[in-house]
Amino acid sequence: MRFVLTDQNLGQWAADYIVEKINRFAPTADKKFVLGLPTGGTVVDMYAGLCAAYEQRKVSFKQVVTFNMDEYVSLPKTHPESYYAYMHRNLFDHIDIDPSNVHILNGNAPHLEQECEKYERAIAFNGGIELFLGGVGRNGHLAFNEPGTPFSSRTHRVALTKSTIEANARFFENDLSKVPTEALTVGIGTVTDAREVLILVKGEKKAAAMRRLVEEPPTVDCPITALRNHPNATILVDEGACKELSAATQEKLRVLRERAPEQKSWTLEI
Repeated sequence: MRFVLTDQNLGQWAADYIVEKINRFAPTADKKFVLGLPTGGTVVDMYAGLCAAYEQRKVSFKQVVTFNMDEYVSLPKTHPESYYAYMHRNLFDHIDIDPSNVHILNGNAPHLEQECEKYERAIAFNGGIELFLGGVGRNGHLAFNEPGTPFSSRTHRVALTKSTIEANARFFENDLSKVPTEALTVGIGTVTDAREVLILVKGEKKAAAMRRLVEEPPTVDCPITALRNHPNATILVDEGACKELSAATQEKLRVLRERAPEQKSWTLEI
């Protein structure tokens, strides 16, 4: 696992990384690049960077297939806070992606368990996910997989915890009664099956989760720690997210920065 501290905007760093990955892969109609995508405030800048790269003709999404991490249950997709609306507003309406290559869980499907099974089949049909992007919750949750979720879990229906509902209330006029209480989400196993994973972590509120990821063994009590077992995972963090790391880890990061002060990012292998 690579732990990357950057002084750059996390979203722009990630956008540049994705563009480089797509272009190096050189996708074609017979060999599409499959991308797993998150939502949320942390990645808004990432999507802005991807839109800018497309506008500047640095990348094309014509041969890119996407699978989103999650979607609320029973929230109309036309609702501005649905993840369907979020993705179209922030990315899909501004790039050259084929709509048939966009996959977002349908939280209004008549049979939600079947919808989850169909999603897993679609991922497999497309050859698996090449690069899965994501974030992390304050308690270490990955997608909507809360503490206690098995690392082998697949796409499933989940009841949102009180803390997650409270965290999402800011998107619903800070009115808890308007926040959906259930969601469909990819499983931890769905994410870790990807050939590469990139997680963006911003701010001191996520520092406790980063301490557990870096300093402690993997445990289902902190879902993000599943990535310790992944052969190709990168955790991209800012200064705030490092606040609770041990003195030894802090010292390693300090040495890296002092050795190469001209760099904007520093990588620590965990």
